[in-house]
Amino acid sequence: MIDLLLFSLPHTLVAVVSTGMAAAFLAADRRSATSRALAATLLSLGVGIFLNVGLTRAGTVVPRYAGVLSLSDGLAIIFYLEWLLRVRNTLPARNFDTRGGDLMLRLGQAAGAAYIIEALIWPEIRIRDFLAVGSQGWASFSRPGFWLFAAPVLFSSLMGASSTLLLMRRRPDGSESIRVLGFILAAPFLIASFVLPVSFGALSVMVGLMIVLVGAVQYHVMQGQRGQFLSRFLSPQVAEIVNSRGLKAAMQQAHIEISVVSCDLRGFTAFSTAHPSSRTIEVLRDYYNVVGKLVGEYGATIKDYAGDGILILVGAPIAIPDHARVSLEIAERIRDEGRALTKRWSTSRGRLGIGVGVASGFVTVGIIGSDSRLEYTAVGPAVNLASRLCEEARDKEILVAPRTAELAGREDLKRKRRVEVKGFRDLDEVFLLKPA
Repeated sequence: MIDLLLFSLPHTLVAVVSTGMAAAFLAADRRSATSRALAATLLSLGVGIFLNVGLTRAGTVVPRYAGVLSLSDGLAIIFYLEWLLRVRNTLPARNFDTRGGDLMLRLGQAAGAAYIIEALIWPEIRIRDFLAVGSQGWASFSRPGFWLFAAPVLFSSLMGASSTLLLMRRRPDGSESIRVLGFILAAPFLIASFVLPVSFGALSVMVGLMIVLVGAVQYHVMQGQRGQFLSRFLSPQVAEIVNSRGLKAAMQQAHIEISVVSCDLRGFTAFSTAHPSSRTIEVLRDYYNVVGKLVGEYGATIKDYAGDGILILVGAPIAIPDHARVSLEIAERIRDEGRALTKRWSTSRGRLGIGVGVASGFVTVGIIGSDSRLEYTAVGPAVNLASRLCEEARDKEILVAPRTAELAGREDLKRKRRVEVKGFRDLDEVFLLKPA
């Protein structure tokens, strides 16, 4: 078989480069379905080049298994369009209908499958009229056999390009745009390798691969910068919004209505004085873990850890339409799970409890900080009110601001008058969330 294929050294090197790029992308991000589709594309391309080039040599007898070798070419088309489809799915749709672009990619994949089927039925036509056309002169382009295989390849390319143009209407961030445009620019060079003479075909594929590499490297460099940016935040929700919408969107300030939950431990100062610092740290770590886990379950964001105090944003940066209702559920979970924890932590030398305050209102959210440290923050009366209510709450109490009670519409909220909240003189009443 080796003698039959007559491997070309330039094509062999190109195949090795393509396969090596596939391994590199897979190793860099094997958990990502997008990266796996990209690696599968490059691997199929490399294998196809390696196996098929010898069959285009003049005088080569077409073996019976030649049709099977078309699998790599067809799969490269299918995997490439799958990669593009997954890229589309990672970008916000905005107000655009994405079904048309997705359908184009599926039709292109169907054409790739048709290419494989045709090659299995007519392997000799594929090799002599299509793959070897570059060495047979321009007259070969008029043969029906050439267009039998060129048609699905060109149709797949057209579907991919059209879907990408629709994708660019969504204004993806810079890193994603560079990666997608790199593949679009590389596509003509990769497709041309089918019809160019053997020596020029290898050069064309290599140019295409270098364009892919430049776009991909630039993408991963920008992703690395994004990762450094995200490491400055405490909340994984901030990472999610940057990954889904881009860095620019995360940096923009917004004036939105959210709910804020504030909780802290009662008796913590006396407890920390009466116990070793190692025990105090252990208590805080357990407390943070419990609250952090349940907050994450609701898609809320922990804005601050300050000693035994925790401030939680419900509705930013990830929007939660029913943020008031969710904030009360979070408060209940904190109270109920906190009761079990404080009971376990308390000793004869110091007893602990937990109090919670909840408020809703319009706040300004955005990113502030210095060059070395950035923080996602919210500024507005609702933030201060939640903190003040938390200060006034007794052990196991959840004090709720009127606006939160209005939005949540729960019947188990009891009016609690004569609560003086510092800085909020007009607040003549608050609500107490009854225990279950």
